Amino acid sequence: MRFVIVTGVSGAGKSTALKMLEDADFFCVDNLPIPLIEKFASMMAGMDAEEIKNVGLGVDVRSGQALDELESVLDHLKRQGYDYEILFLDACDEALLKRYQETRRNHPLSPRGRVDLGIRLEREKLGFLRTRADYIIDTSQLLTRELREELEDIFLRDRGFDSLMVSILSFGFKYGIPGDGNLIFDVRFLPNPYYLDHLRALSGEDDEVFDYVMSSEAATAFADRLEEMLRFLIPLYIKEGKTSLVVGIGCTGGKHRSVTLAREIYRRLKGQAGYGLRIEHRDLPKDSVRKRSSY
Repeated sequence: MRFVIVTGVSGAGKSTALKMLEDADFFCVDNLPIPLIEKFASMMAGMDAEEIKNVGLGVDVRSGQALDELESVLDHLKRQGYDYEILFLDACDEALLKRYQETRRNHPLSPRGRVDLGIRLEREKLGFLRTRADYIIDTSQLLTRELREELEDIFLRDRGFDSLMVSILSFGFKYGIPGDGNLIFDVRFLPNPYYLDHLRALSGEDDEVFDYVMSSEAATAFADRLEEMLRFLIPLYIKEGKTSLVVGIGCTGGKHRSVTLAREIYRRLKGQAGYGLRIEHRDLPKDSVRKRSSY
């Protein structure tokens, strides 16, 4: 039986993760009182394997002062021979604040005060769980389907996991540099399809634009060097315990050159073991929106 403790900061997706595990035939319980966890583990261990094969247990700051007892409970479970894993859902403060603003929910540790203060206090209280976690997933940039894929890789396919999610992000400089970008690259030196009538209305997701940009020796050389650098850096970030790496690739409008190079780097890195990989074209939809609004 696989016993997974699902925890993390409020707003990072813990409830969503529990529902996904439930869809994967895990028996899930959320917010069980801390003093009952050991008894619950004992009951689950004694259950018929045909009836309950895997268990997910949600724990977070809603446990109140009893959360302080959790570390000793976990130590005692280990001594008793119970094998468990800890999945910790995290997200940057900016993403959490945005989610709370959109949902208009109160933070559990700051029901009438500032959300950022509640987030800071919660990080302090959950610090010991993050340190003990077997898996840390940063959901700041993840779509729901991407979180599902990560969980399936870990708990259904048993693939290796090193807690780093690499995001290849295309963007347009005229819309601003991504605030969460860790590595930013400017590809405005490449030939611009915008100046060709038959390519202007297309984007880097179209093969005609992709082939045009990548036919440039400069584009191929840039992709070679960026791939080499990322293959060097990513293992170092993993070793350092980093959970999220955003690689921003920008051109003027985020439609042609940046999208092409993001696709190419994603293609080169896809399928590598040891970290998650995603691609996002931040400003690609903005061009069509701007054109529609001008009519």
